[in-house]
Amino acid sequence: MALKVAIVGLPNVGKSTLFNALTQTAAAQAANYPFCTIEPNVGDVAVPEPRLDDLARVAGSKEILPARINFVDIAGLVRGASKGEGLGNQFLANIRDCDAVAFVARCFEDDDITHVEGRVDPISDLEIIETELMLADLESLEKRVVNLDKRAKTGDKESATTLSLVNLALAELREGRPARVAKPPKEDVKAWEMLQLLTSKPALYVCNVDEGSAATGNGHSEKVAERAQRDRANSVVISAQIESEIAMLDPAERGEFLETLGLAEPGLNKLIREAYKLVGLQTYFTAGPKEARAWTIPVGATAPQAAGVIHTDFEKGFIRAETIAFEDYVRLNGEAGAREAGKMRSEGKEYIVQDGDVMNFRFNV
Repeated sequence: MALKVAIVGLPNVGKSTLFNALTQTAAAQAANYPFCTIEPNVGDVAVPEPRLDDLARVAGSKEILPARINFVDIAGLVRGASKGEGLGNQFLANIRDCDAVAFVARCFEDDDITHVEGRVDPISDLEIIETELMLADLESLEKRVVNLDKRAKTGDKESATTLSLVNLALAELREGRPARVAKPPKEDVKAWEMLQLLTSKPALYVCNVDEGSAATGNGHSEKVAERAQRDRANSVVISAQIESEIAMLDPAERGEFLETLGLAEPGLNKLIREAYKLVGLQTYFTAGPKEARAWTIPVGATAPQAAGVIHTDFEKGFIRAETIAFEDYVRLNGEAGAREAGKMRSEGKEYIVQDGDVMNFRFNV
């Protein structure tokens, strides 16, 4: 289950530069003029996972297969996008198809790069984009109210539930708040997700800073972090320009370059981890002579559900999961050592998989 994240923002805030760095290509034309991205660029990116190297070494794996994450570079939105301004609202549908939204805010000063609003104000940038998404949600929901109300009055329980959720979202949107701040009843979470609201998607605010601020952030990024807390969003500081330079370096040279900048790792690694945390995902592993592989599952997934990510038959015919914690697997030199030390567990259908579990499934179909 590859996570799909939309990269959105105003023109010339660094979206395409960030996308190029993420995909380590120049697939998205990064140019100093609005709307240089017309069709959404989609990049399939490996999730950085250093634990895989250790697993492969211990298991003698011939191949390493990391989990994947998809990034979608959406064309720059402007004021009035929900009403067809700029390139119109066709791109809102591209956002709707994604699992989460990364809002890129310009947090750097550079007179050579034109800002579509004529100033550098990341909070205003975020508000413009969020407002356009809220207006699109408002229009979508208000069109549904009358019909839902009619059906609900006939005793249609599903329509009544949907109507209550629509009104819950509208109450927030009409007060200028994104739908994600609403708290739908736990039993109605699935129905809430079916509304497909742009502003109910988990949000990550990406502070695109200058090179000198990559390690510590700056005044602009601090304001964005404060805003993220208010909006129930996460935030991360990154320099898209530096990341694009790192992406083009030989892996052996990256460490030295990062050290000169005071960075422990590429900012992209932080961005991807934050994206996973944002939507409640985690990783478990399978390891053997053929391959060491990372699998993506929701936090709280049971052993059969984790097995189903590999193949639906694994979930249907699940018997048990032979499970070893990552640290035990590496420390005890693999499956045999973990079994001898009593660190291999046989887990049943109710087991909640933990991040880093190394698993082998027994099933019968």
